[in-house]
Amino acid sequence: MDFEEAADALYAAPAADFIARRNELAKRLKADGDPDGSTRLKALRKPTVAAWIANLVSRKVPDELDDLLALGDEFREATADLDGERLRDLTPRRHQLLDKLSKEAAQLAGEEGQKLSADVGQKLRETLDAALVDPAAGDAVREGRLSSALRHVGFGVVDENGEPSNVTPLTDERRQAARDRRKAKQAESDSAQEQHESAQREQAEQEEREAAERAKARQAFEDAVAAAQTAEAKVEDLDTQLDRAREALSEAQALVHRVGAELDEARRAARDAQKESREARKRYNRL
Repeated sequence: MDFEEAADALYAAPAADFIARRNELAKRLKADGDPDGSTRLKALRKPTVAAWIANLVSRKVPDELDDLLALGDEFREATADLDGERLRDLTPRRHQLLDKLSKEAAQLAGEEGQKLSADVGQKLRETLDAALVDPAAGDAVREGRLSSALRHVGFGVVDENGEPSNVTPLTDERRQAARDRRKAKQAESDSAQEQHESAQREQAEQEEREAAERAKARQAFEDAVAAAQTAEAKVEDLDTQLDRAREALSEAQALVHRVGAELDEARRAARDAQKESREARKRYNRL
């Protein structure tokens, strides 16, 4: 274990165990052949309640804290560009993130058995805001080794006593790691946004295709209904014609029957008349 690992472990310990844990880790460093690290560790101060909760936030919800620090970068860029409109847009996000982190911090502290008083809550919020405003304060908060809450007062960052903050400066390597972490998160966020926009475009295109297919299917349905109605009308017309033809056929058959009967009667009458004519001729010839 080196000094950095020991310091991380120390500030991750419950506040009530800080002194005992510090002594234990200092002895371990010394036993491991690092007396300078042991001395440096013994000099680390016990965190106040607000500082301890800020360290807890750094360990438990690092992604949300990175969002806050990334927003601070945006604020500084907008300020450097004198972009008032962008600053106005960023301000509501600042308050929303601070509210969210403060609420999560209270919940995390409660899970650790630490109540969050109004005064501590205010100091925690000021610390988070200082992290957003000041890059050095942001790095210190993200590192999770605060011994005192921070507050930005316009000319710099001070601790809970109003004294200039004496947060331990980060090494270049650890500072770069923190910045790389934020950049990676921003790249991931940008990639997620691009994927979301791409998915939205694909969804819109799919909806357009489905709408076109529905319109085509509806037109085909309407055409089929129209064709069916035309066919039904034609069937009704042919049924009517068939009924009329059947009626005409029936009348014609009746007429044929009647005419046939009359023809048979006329033929009988003609035969009778011919027979009578022959008999009359015979009678005449006998005279």
